[in-house]
Amino acid sequence: MSRLSDLLEVIGTRRPVFVQTHDFPDHDAIASAFGMQGVLRLAGVPSRIVYGGDLQRDSLRRMIRDLGIEALSAATVQMRTADPVVIVDGCKGSKNVTELPGDEIAVIDHHEVNSPDNVPFIDIRPDTGACATLIYGYWGDAGEVVPAPVATALMIGINMDTALLTRQVSRADIEAYADLYSRADIRLENSILRNSIQTKDLAFYRHALENVQIADRVAFCWFPNGCNQNLLGILGDFFISLEEAEFVVLCARNANVINVSVRNERESWNASRIVQAALDGIGFGGGHADMAGGIIRDLDGISGPLLHERFLAALRK
Repeated sequence: MSRLSDLLEVIGTRRPVFVQTHDFPDHDAIASAFGMQGVLRLAGVPSRIVYGGDLQRDSLRRMIRDLGIEALSAATVQMRTADPVVIVDGCKGSKNVTELPGDEIAVIDHHEVNSPDNVPFIDIRPDTGACATLIYGYWGDAGEVVPAPVATALMIGINMDTALLTRQVSRADIEAYADLYSRADIRLENSILRNSIQTKDLAFYRHALENVQIADRVAFCWFPNGCNQNLLGILGDFFISLEEAEFVVLCARNANVINVSVRNERESWNASRIVQAALDGIGFGGGHADMAGGIIRDLDGISGPLLHERFLAALRK
């Protein structure tokens, strides 16, 4: 039995299926949901893509528009308790996945997470660089060629989450990339990858350049006036490219939460475990050995210097 067959068996006759991403989805999350929607359509199963939060990057909105992806805010969707929910690029129980009224029947994820209880179908492979790679495998299970729009989305997802095949890359990522390359709209993919920031984002670069603290190969920057979490990730990739930085922590106070983005390139450190240790008791986090994130919802007493020291303490351990 293939993974796809097992998933379809769990879905059974219930319609429609809701394909849910993590909150404030990135390119890999939406690409994975789009790819899963296409696989389900092959099997005659209608589905809708939903997400919590909102879409924060213009390049992501452009990908959705140009590839004809229909992705809806979960707040606008009517859902029954019996409606099946397939979570991609996230996990039931994670604080960055909104709990919906439906029945979470499946988790397909590539982060370092604990397998949830009472979910009949689980496909968690943290050694894979992008969730899009996992979804590509479901097309192989279906014995179908990936169509150009889906191939383009999956390639964008792989490139974004692996930093152009330089981070957390597995053989599966490379094999998926090689096959998708011949089917995707490369011109559109390259355009979306290149145009990931806007002139309004330059103020955040300026703040980061003026306020970043780098010592002992650890870079830290606090954004007291906010910076959306997807841009934090882009800035993290920027700072990890410095020769003097092997570990990058960026923290931003956004509305009623603090978002944390972490990048790591030292093999002896694990970004996912370090962010969990640093936020223990005040927030939560997770991800991969070289890329992780976190969130703090109770802001009482939380400051930039406090977070800096908590991360340094976690690294010293």
